[in-house]
Amino acid sequence: MNLLTIEQVTKSYGEKILFDGVSMGINQGEKIGLIGVNGTGKSTLLKMIAGMETPDAGQIVKGNAVRIEYLPQTPEFDLQCSILENVIAGKEHEKSYWNLEGQARKMLQNLGIDHPSQLAGELSGGQRKRAALVRTLLSPADILILDEPTNHLDHEMAAWLEDYLNQFDGAILMITHDRYFLDKVTNQIVELDQGKLYSYHTNYSGFLERKVQREEMELATERKKASLYRMDLEWIQRGARARSTKQKAHIQRFEELKNREIPKKAREITISSVTSRLGKQIIELKGISKQYGDKRLFDDFTYIFLKNDRIGIIGNNGCGKSTLLKIIQGTVKADQGEIVIGQTVRIGYFSQENEWMPDNQRVIDYIRDTAEYIETRDGKITASKMLERFLFDGAMQYSMIEKLSGGEKRRLYLLKVLMEAPNVLILDEPTNDLDIQTLCVLEDYLDQFEGVVITVSHDRYFLDRIVQRIFSFEDGEIVLYEGNYSDYWEKSRSSREAEKERNDRKAVSEEKKKSVRPKPKRDRVRFSYNEQREYETIDQEIAKLEQAHKEIEAQIERDSGSYSKLQELFEQKEQLEKELEEKMERWVYLNDMAEKMKENP
Repeated sequence: MNLLTIEQVTKSYGEKILFDGVSMGINQGEKIGLIGVNGTGKSTLLKMIAGMETPDAGQIVKGNAVRIEYLPQTPEFDLQCSILENVIAGKEHEKSYWNLEGQARKMLQNLGIDHPSQLAGELSGGQRKRAALVRTLLSPADILILDEPTNHLDHEMAAWLEDYLNQFDGAILMITHDRYFLDKVTNQIVELDQGKLYSYHTNYSGFLERKVQREEMELATERKKASLYRMDLEWIQRGARARSTKQKAHIQRFEELKNREIPKKAREITISSVTSRLGKQIIELKGISKQYGDKRLFDDFTYIFLKNDRIGIIGNNGCGKSTLLKIIQGTVKADQGEIVIGQTVRIGYFSQENEWMPDNQRVIDYIRDTAEYIETRDGKITASKMLERFLFDGAMQYSMIEKLSGGEKRRLYLLKVLMEAPNVLILDEPTNDLDIQTLCVLEDYLDQFEGVVITVSHDRYFLDRIVQRIFSFEDGEIVLYEGNYSDYWEKSRSSREAEKERNDRKAVSEEKKKSVRPKPKRDRVRFSYNEQREYETIDQEIAKLEQAHKEIEAQIERDSGSYSKLQELFEQKEQLEKELEEKMERWVYLNDMAEKMKENP
């Protein structure tokens, strides 16, 4: 069943065209992942579908009864109210309001918010995003529109959201960079590429295969058209020998081929590895400890970083991952221990939140403030050329930073960090707000990066792709695992299962100890005086009742002609049957007691 239709929608900002006559439908049960390079208009499209913005042309049509719930990229809260009040605000008229507060508390707990009475103004940006996700999921909806729902979710939270969305009956349209999440939740991928929408009725893995097929077909078609164009051009240049209908058609085909729209090759970000020389001594952590108040983050942690180390840091939100990065970088001091940093070390720090950017500064000046040019394997490359490789064309380079989207600012900030030519890269949640294409190229860049990479990330795909060792925060300790995230998960799962087995065995052992008790001394079973007499006579009484019942049945057969007599006999028979049933029940009870008396004399 169709829930919403986008018909020939066009949208632009100034000279920048985001969509050019795009159309698509959203049907019941479809779970759509919207992907594309940052700045191409993905979030704008979601806002238009949610009714937050209007298209320049075309229309968006939905049924009157269709309900849409929207999770924005940057949610807003009443900072003077509690988290819980913000989450359930405006839902007083819902049928399930009586149970809403309990559901909200449980969902908030699943997403790592244990104090729902806390003021919203005290929350971090990540906590607000998770609370906003709960607010969105709590409202009944036919279409869920989610802009980056996986940002700031750790691995367990992402798994919980996967299960929730897989069980959701309505339609979903979402933007996310989490490729494993896309693979597990979506059944359709819609790609926004250069103002056009391309739909693939498959998950992310299937999309990768079908996109290659589509581009190859487009290029093959274009090669054929180009060949025809060259042939027709030669024919036109020789000149037509006669004004025949056939020749006029030939000329018309030439004009059509000349004016055809040539498929554009998808823009790609290319980065050469940009590093400075790294000496033998890099970074040494010697017995460092850190705690805030009564909360111990880690204690007596020692590690020596080696050249080409690829470290992934994981753990629940608030466990101290970012604090460890800041200690390594030098902006936070450890409570105990020593940190030794080699003389040749140049740290590039890509923080979880973008650094402050002057809105009234041009994009190219922001990069030139870091470096006019850099040395790469391809030689000396200017700031302008590097911006082009990061998809900032000439016009964008001279535009003000305030005109950039959130994702474009994130990409610009990443370029600034790389322009510093670091040899130790510290990446705190690098996948937040970066589009998949940029992530793929960043991953390729890190493959050839001749230095140390230390990253905190909740993106399982990114960790699998990049890291070779895991630092896992576990109950105030940092535990090391060799391998990528999937290797860690397999090892930790085996460890958890072994721990569960030990606990189960312990519980069974405790239960057995409780159950091995001396059998209580049972009271001796004895008939009372009346029960003893009843037991001795009940067989004869039952026999008498059975005989009387037979005689009544025989009498009924003989007196079948008299209605009044029959009525009386049936009533007597019914009474006898009732007495007989009672005697039989009593016989069972007395005989059971007699058996117990034999077993326990």
